[in-house]
Order: sequence, then C-alpha cells, then structure tokens
Amino acid sequence: MSFEFDIAADQIDGARDYQEDAYMVAQLGDNDDGIPCALLIMADGMGGHAAGNVASNMVVATFNKAFQNEFPTRKIPEALTSALLRANEQIAASIKETPALRGMGCTMVAAYIEGNKLYWVSVGDSHLYLLRDRELIKQNADHSYGAYIDMMKEQGMDITEQPGMSRSMLMSAMTGEEISSIDCPKDPILLREGDRVIVASDGLDTLGAGAIIQYSSWSVTARECVYALLKAVEEANKINQDNTTVIVTDIKERMDLEMEAPPGALKEPLSKTPPVTFDPTPATTPRYDFDDEEPRSWKWLLWLLWLLLAGLLGGGGWYAWDRGYVDTGLQAASAWIDDLMGDTEITTSDSGQASPAEEPEAVLDKAPQPAPQKAAPRPLVKQPKTQTRSPVAAPRPFSDRLASGGRAPQMVALPGGEFLMGGTGAYGADETPRHSVRVRPFALSTHEVTFAEYDRFANATGRRKPSSNGLDRKKYPVFNVSWDDALAYSKWLSKQTGKNYRLPSEAEWEYAARAGATTSYWWGYDKGKGMAHCFDCGTELNTSRPAKVGSYPPSPFGLYDTAGNLYEWVHDCYHRNYQGAPDDGSVWEGGDCSVRVVRGGAFRSPATSMRVENREKFPSNKGQYNVGIRLARDL
Repeated sequence: MSFEFDIAADQIDGARDYQEDAYMVAQLGDNDDGIPCALLIMADGMGGHAAGNVASNMVVATFNKAFQNEFPTRKIPEALTSALLRANEQIAASIKETPALRGMGCTMVAAYIEGNKLYWVSVGDSHLYLLRDRELIKQNADHSYGAYIDMMKEQGMDITEQPGMSRSMLMSAMTGEEISSIDCPKDPILLREGDRVIVASDGLDTLGAGAIIQYSSWSVTARECVYALLKAVEEANKINQDNTTVIVTDIKERMDLEMEAPPGALKEPLSKTPPVTFDPTPATTPRYDFDDEEPRSWKWLLWLLWLLLAGLLGGGGWYAWDRGYVDTGLQAASAWIDDLMGDTEITTSDSGQASPAEEPEAVLDKAPQPAPQKAAPRPLVKQPKTQTRSPVAAPRPFSDRLASGGRAPQMVALPGGEFLMGGTGAYGADETPRHSVRVRPFALSTHEVTFAEYDRFANATGRRKPSSNGLDRKKYPVFNVSWDDALAYSKWLSKQTGKNYRLPSEAEWEYAARAGATTSYWWGYDKGKGMAHCFDCGTELNTSRPAKVGSYPPSPFGLYDTAGNLYEWVHDCYHRNYQGAPDDGSVWEGGDCSVRVVRGGAFRSPATSMRVENREKFPSNKGQYNVGIRLARDL
C-alpha cells in the first residue's frame, strides 16, 4: 500500500503582542524509490527576548534549506540533526554580526514523513503527537524540567521537585550555544492509513489530551482539525495565552491516478512534480520564498525582521530606531536620548523580562523582580566627596540547583536601566567617549567565584584545578584561571542548570559595579578606607594576597568586591576606545580578541585601578594571579 498526505497548518497570536512561532510545510515530492515525502517544521521563539520571532523564522528557513540540500537521502536522522545544528549555527553567526540579538533563541520540532515512515528531530518543549484509534501518543522528548522529574520517577529514582522551579522550565533550547539535548531517534515510527500526525507549539497545552482527541475526532479533514483545535484554544480564554501553532497531517491511501487517467491523458505521475512549499503564515508574519534558486542575504533578512519587530512593538519601536537600524531615524533617536539624559542618570526598566508563565526561575529563594524606582536627578555640579548610593534596594539572592548535585554560585537579579558608561579620559583614552547605554535586566553573582565552586566544574570535566597557594578553597576567590576557562565554566553551569550562564558584557559589568552611582566608586568619589581590598586602600588585611569573598561591605545591588580583591573577566574583546561601541549592553566582539577585558582592580593594584571606568586587558588563553571570575545569567 502506498500513501499520500493531507496537510494543513495555521496559528494564533493568543495574548502576545506579536507572533513568536514560525512554521513551514514542504511537499518534497517523491524520493528515488517513488515514495512521497513531506517536511513539517515548527519553531517557537523564546518569550524572554524581544527577538524570539527573529530566531524562530531564522531557524525554520535555515533548517529547510539545509535539509532540502540533502534530499533525497537514505541517512535521514543524520540529515535532520545536521540541519538542526546548521540552524543553531546561523543563530550564533547572526548574534555575532548583530550583538543586539544576543539572548534570542527558540525551541523546534521538525517531522519528516516518507511514505509510512515518520522521522523527527526536536529541541525544547514543542510537541509531535501521533493520533491513532482515539489515542494521543506524544512521540518527541520533552526537554522541560517537569518532564525530567517524571522521567526520573519512572526509572525508580526518588526525585523531589525543587521549590521555586517551574515544571515548564526549559532544559534545552536553540540559542546559538551548544545544545544540551537533541531528540532524533534512528528508527522511524511506522504509520498506518487513518493516522493523524500533529505538530504543535506548547500553546496547545491549554487543551488536555482528552480535548485534543475529541476535537480531532469531530474533524474529517486536516484543515478542519487545525481550525477546531485553534478555535478551542481561543475559546478557553486563558490569561496570558501563548502563541499557538498547529500542523496536522492525515495519512491516506494513495490513489493510482495514472491507472484512472482517460485515454490520451498525460501519463506523468502526479508525484513527479517539483517540490512545492506551502507556507500559510498570516500576512502579519514575514513571508519568504524558501525555494528560490538564489538564497536571500541573511543580513537583509535580519534588517527586515528588525524593522517589522519595531513596528509590531509599537511604543517600544524607538528601541530599534535608537540602535541605528533605520538610518533615517538616527537623528530623531539621538535627540530623544539627549533629552532623556538631560533629566536622569539611570532609570530602571523591566524591558525584556519574562513573565512568570514564560520563564520561571529555579531558585533557592525565588529571585524578586526589583520594583522600578524613581530616577535620581543628574547632578548639575560636582557632588561633594560623600557617599553616592543607588536608590534601588538590594535584591534578594538566589541559587540554581546543579543537575549533578549542589548549587551554582549565588546570584542576584538586577533591574534593567540606562547609565553613562566610561570616563572623561583623564586616566586613559580607552575610557572614552562617554556614552549612554541601556542594559536589560540580568543576574550577576554576588561574590567572585570561589575555588570550591570552580572545583565542581574542574572535577566534572577533567580540567586542571588551579592552585590556591594554601588558601581555603571554600572561602577565597579562584584565580589563575584564563578567560577560556571562565567561559567553559559558564557553559558547564548552563548545561547543569538549564539557565544561560555567561560572562558579563563590559557594559553590564560597569552598570552593576556602579549600582546607580555616578561617581568612580559606588560609595563616592574617594577610595575611602575599609571599603575594598587594594594596595593603597588602607586595609588591615594582607595586600599580598586576595581577601576572603565578602570581607568588605556590599554595594546597594548586593554585590561584593566589584571594587578590588581580583580583576574580573568580562566577555568583550579589547578595543582602544568606545568609538562604535554598542549602546544596548551587549557584548562587543571584533577588536583584538586575543586579549579580553578585565574590570574592577585587584589586591596588588592601586585604588585608581578599582574605578568603575578603568579598563585592563590580558591574553585570553592564560590565567593571571590577580584575575578571577564573576558570572552573569540571563533572566
């Protein structure tokens, strides 16, 4: 028996301001054995980043191109995995080219049907269902925290869910970084006539399995099924309803049209027609002809998507204009910022924060989202040499659980805001020009990473553990670790926790170190006494070695030792000055990447090295006796 496919697809926006899902259906025609083939792709942009729709559209387009370049092939699982990795690489390349996209990502499921064989590859929490004889069977793995807990319990392990962790928390996603878990079985599922295959984003979770089965049984065609499911989701009227995409494929017996053709009719089999791409995406979503012989420029695609995003975000559209994406808007955006900075120095913002339903935190004590505070007026004259503190109350610390046991370093969630980065140039030209930067909310470790915290990573990965020179490894900050070591540690933490740990950008580091102050130290203009650990800080501690973490008062943001003790690696490559620096708080690549920037001063350095404006650089592949690690984490 041969088969053919009846395929339909559609989507709704739910309660979101814009569509973050992207999908595509490609009827690929017959393979070399004359068997009909189809490719279904669905990507769901991560809601914690404004460019989630950019990531999902990019992944769908890249995956389709990469897979069809291999079609037809007998190594189907390999081709599916390769296409997924190529799509993830495209995210990484786009972030590198456009730093404002950093942090975007998506989940994805792609189903390939070849006759009666169903193959798939998936990452994240989207769904691939097989509906057979009124039984709904989920085929692809669920990479959420809840699914992980259920799997452990099914294997007989006594697992207790961590308080504060949401079952919907993603353990794997496509963000341009290494993907922690990919589901792509080598053996296909064998389909039968009458089977119904459903690919859907997690927005379909609004309906239970019973409801999905019932609405499907009432639907004769694939189109009717798509309509019924999406209509049911809308009528559920759920608060904060997520975007929902549904692709339905009915497996039918294939009619031999060539035998039934009247005398004299064209005998070319219908299945030999060229591959046809079916894209029913609504007109409000960017549309692309994925089968053009000449691929479109990815850079052009990014510009188009960002322009569309700016329009969809309405009141937030100034952000894209301010970033220089539309040349004609540069002058207006510049004037807007100048006017804003004339009144305020720093303003808090919740831009980019995920709602609890989108990105719940895995915390020891759930991290509070700091309430916006009234901005402090920018001083018109030089302030007296007294303490200048942030109006923002210190956030509550939290800590993520490691999959291997124990906890990640303690973090605090910092509010987004705008500040003036850099200095006057009195200490060095690389601190200029002073420029306005708007930073998205993020988390930062309260202390410099200790030897003991780093040792967990070193033991797990077989990496060399740096010597502490006899210091207590539980109480002293780790040093003699290279930038490469620090980056590898952050990636390991990401895999262990399911959260995106990383090194902070240079802008994020300065924003956090200032803690709302406009002075060179978060406590004022002078180095003071007993405020930090440096060579000439007047400390009673031994300045020939670092101090224990937390030996000095924390900043208003709840951060210890951002001034003194150890320099701290940031992600950015070194640039001679801030000409052309991004103004959105993102990492600045380019420049001289053989050396990376360090910030914050150290125990053997003078107080001037602790100024929040001060920049130093060291080779990225070599550890230093006076350089340690402070981690950032996406919220």
